[in-house]
Amino acid sequence: MVVNLSFLLLLLFVSTFVSSANAKATVSISPKTLNRSGDSVAIKWSGVESPSDLDWLGIYSPPNSPRDHFIGYKLLNASSTWRSGSGSISLPLTNIRSNYSFRIFRWTQSEIDPKHLDHDQNPLPGTKHLLAESEELSFGSGVGKPEQIHLAFEDKVNGMRVTFVAGDGEERFVRYGEGKERLGNSAPARGVRYEREHMCIAPANTTIGWRDPGWIFYAVMKNLNGGVRYYYQVGSDSKGWSEIHSFIARDVYAEETIAFMFGDMGCATPYTTFIRTQDESISTLKWILRDIEALGDKPALVSHIGDISYARGYSWVWDEFFAQIEPVASRVPYHVCIGNHEYDFPAQPWKPDWAAWTYGNDGGGECGVPYSMRFNMPGNSSEPTGMKAPPTRNLYYSYDVGSVHFVYISTETNFLRGGRQYEFVKRDLESVDRENTPFVVVQGHRPMYTTSNEVRDAMIRQKMVEHLEPLLVENDVTLALWGHVHRYERFCPMRNNTCGKLWRGSPVHLVIGMAGQDWQPIWQPRPNHPGLPIFPQPEQSMYRTGEFGYTRLVANKEKLTVSFVGNHDGEVHDTVEMLVSGEVISGSKEDTVNTVAASATLVGKAESNVSWYVKGAGLMVMGVLLGFIIGFFTKGKKGSSSGTRWIPVKNEET
Repeated sequence: MVVNLSFLLLLLFVSTFVSSANAKATVSISPKTLNRSGDSVAIKWSGVESPSDLDWLGIYSPPNSPRDHFIGYKLLNASSTWRSGSGSISLPLTNIRSNYSFRIFRWTQSEIDPKHLDHDQNPLPGTKHLLAESEELSFGSGVGKPEQIHLAFEDKVNGMRVTFVAGDGEERFVRYGEGKERLGNSAPARGVRYEREHMCIAPANTTIGWRDPGWIFYAVMKNLNGGVRYYYQVGSDSKGWSEIHSFIARDVYAEETIAFMFGDMGCATPYTTFIRTQDESISTLKWILRDIEALGDKPALVSHIGDISYARGYSWVWDEFFAQIEPVASRVPYHVCIGNHEYDFPAQPWKPDWAAWTYGNDGGGECGVPYSMRFNMPGNSSEPTGMKAPPTRNLYYSYDVGSVHFVYISTETNFLRGGRQYEFVKRDLESVDRENTPFVVVQGHRPMYTTSNEVRDAMIRQKMVEHLEPLLVENDVTLALWGHVHRYERFCPMRNNTCGKLWRGSPVHLVIGMAGQDWQPIWQPRPNHPGLPIFPQPEQSMYRTGEFGYTRLVANKEKLTVSFVGNHDGEVHDTVEMLVSGEVISGSKEDTVNTVAASATLVGKAESNVSWYVKGAGLMVMGVLLGFIIGFFTKGKKGSSSGTRWIPVKNEET
């Protein structure tokens, strides 16, 4: 009897052990259908034996993608209970017009492949050991609904273009009017799309990087009254309508012009993917949205000067970008110019010998196609790609808003004297009506001036000074804005690397590529630096910082003011004023500082009835700011008044 009992206990133990050893991991999702981009799914798993901190959750769309064709991943240790073999993660997802599924993998230290790396040279997770796979998640009828809505000015001043994406090419419309219940006007939307064979090289044209982009629709709202709020929605009765959005129509006679301007923002994703994404873009958009809401019924616009989504050949990142900007871009026109990460590819048609090292494969094989199709800017500029891809569009154009004439140029295609772009810029600047638009703002991606150590672009800067700067100088351009360098830097009025007294004949240059991308070059070091500082701030650099943020432009007939807003607190940290007379306040060298009224606010803050420009005297005496990027120097020259005299003082900000 004793032997039989022992035998039974042994059988029970073995049975329990085998059952435990053979237990299968499971993964479940809730809900199984989402309504629109931004809705979250809860992903739960259990039964993961001997959990490792390298176990990971793969996110797949479409669901039947090969194991190494995930769109992103999360380590299971993101859940606080992962050590138990069970856990959960909540993920907001973007509608990319195909279903999702989720897979759990075991990955061990010994399987890390030093040759299988992401954009940041981190090892990509291994897919050898699949533990569990979820059911499919869909967006149901939401696949056909319009999303990624964004506005842009149209060629005619009384029009506004709306662009959006849907899952099929069936007919769509925009309906609009001056009240939510009065959408009595309607216009058809034209649908276009691009295909995988239009991409130039990997990863854009591979099965890893390519996902169906859906159908892109353009519609124009016409006969708008300037300065009036209009309500609109896009879609169709059969496929569904978007929610109702609103905007203020462009007013070329507006007393005040307001713009939010930056470069190199990118987007954030709720997962890790093959390329670096830009978490700081969330803060940039948060503060801009705050400012737009504070404007009430004042019109504004956004200007994003290159390096837009940083998709670099992974097409779903464009979907993530447009979903992220929609709360802003559905309210105000969102204007862009092309950057190296939208375009550059080895066989691009314009690549002079002196630029062979500069223009590489920064576009990830997209060769400008998603940029050209997903945006529709004014004008009709285009250049052939020399590939199967359609011509690259949205290269150079201009428009007027209030007292400002805005010009956009391409630093990635031919800008030299004699080319089509040069001739456009020349004609455009020469034809500006300075009575109606006394201020002219030129924008492009790569900077003409920077004190960052951007050696790779040295020849481009030299050619820009040789070919483009004379046009800016001769036509009294007020302000030149550039991105590419992921910092904020303000220069004195510049002409041929020399500070001038007035912006007339010496435009003020700003580098504003600090909206999201976190890679930072060092400042240009002192040659053979025997002592400190190693990175001295040149005299022409009036203020520079590694802080993330954006700039606000406010202009009337008498003055144009640009302020730099830092993301760490949403406050103004630098300001420059350009008066219609040509004077520059807090933007000139010490020996050419202008005299202004004693009552003028320090550092040239804009005198505007926009509430967020009315700060206090406390901001005027800030001498030291804590930069967002630890380890990067921030340096500036600010104003300090004595009577009616402005005296710039160089401050060290770290």
